[in-house]
Amino acid sequence: MKKNKKMMVIFLTPALLIFSIVFIYPVIRTVLMSFFAVERPSTAISEWDFTGLGNYLNIFSKNTFWRSMRNLLTIWGVGGIATMILSLLFAVILTSGIRFKSFFRAVIYMPNVVSAVALAAMWMYYVFSERYGLLHNFFGALGLTSLSKIKWLGTDMKLWAMIIAFVFGAVGYYMLIWISGIEKIPQDLFEAATIDGAGKIKQFRYITMPLLKGTLKMNLTFWSVNAVAFFVWSKMFSPVTSENSTIVPMIYMYDLVFGSKTITETDAGAGAAIGCVLALCVLLIFFLMNHLIKDDDLEY
Repeated sequence: MKKNKKMMVIFLTPALLIFSIVFIYPVIRTVLMSFFAVERPSTAISEWDFTGLGNYLNIFSKNTFWRSMRNLLTIWGVGGIATMILSLLFAVILTSGIRFKSFFRAVIYMPNVVSAVALAAMWMYYVFSERYGLLHNFFGALGLTSLSKIKWLGTDMKLWAMIIAFVFGAVGYYMLIWISGIEKIPQDLFEAATIDGAGKIKQFRYITMPLLKGTLKMNLTFWSVNAVAFFVWSKMFSPVTSENSTIVPMIYMYDLVFGSKTITETDAGAGAAIGCVLALCVLLIFFLMNHLIKDDDLEY
């Protein structure tokens, strides 16, 4: 017994040390940094100046921060609803006995294999382009001149164009999670419902959805984390300078910490405060979902 404990300690110690150095220490340092005036992330702790809640009050007083939070809320809300509905629709179709389901599953998931940078470039240059984009040519061929002249990459539409592209790349990932949840539901329930005369719609409403609460909670958690970490897409749609139409908290934090054309003086303390605010937002969403979506009383 003692030998087993010693072996466990020997094997776990390196993993715990690496985990503490790579994850726990940066988290603790970031939280502490948010309460100090720090110019750069590499600044020695001895040079930090304590400001209390000064960094939080500073970012809360900036219009750019609140604009980035509104953009993030739009991405999380509108994009989340679209992604959950489309991914669930595909999952239900692909688990209904359709032919060539493996092929369609691979096709829908394919955007997740492609690099986000390449996927964003494809949407910008081959779909939303005003000169030779797919939407421009499609609406032009149908004679819908007003729709063909929409400037998808203009200031007013760029956020929505970015959300459409982001949802396209995310649907396949969440579809697989829905499929895994649907496949865990006993087929006896559907057979019994069919015998009782329940159609596909009623089966989906009274059997599938109630038994997918745990899967829904998981998808919403993953979506919230991915939305908060929204960075590459915003950077691709506004590569030169951060625009108000596409800026998100991660981009604003990056500009504060490393500087940009509009922010010449770096402020790692304020950037750390933004990171802590985002972490609290994710924890709040997770807390609310655990209380609003309960699946521990379901019987399989």
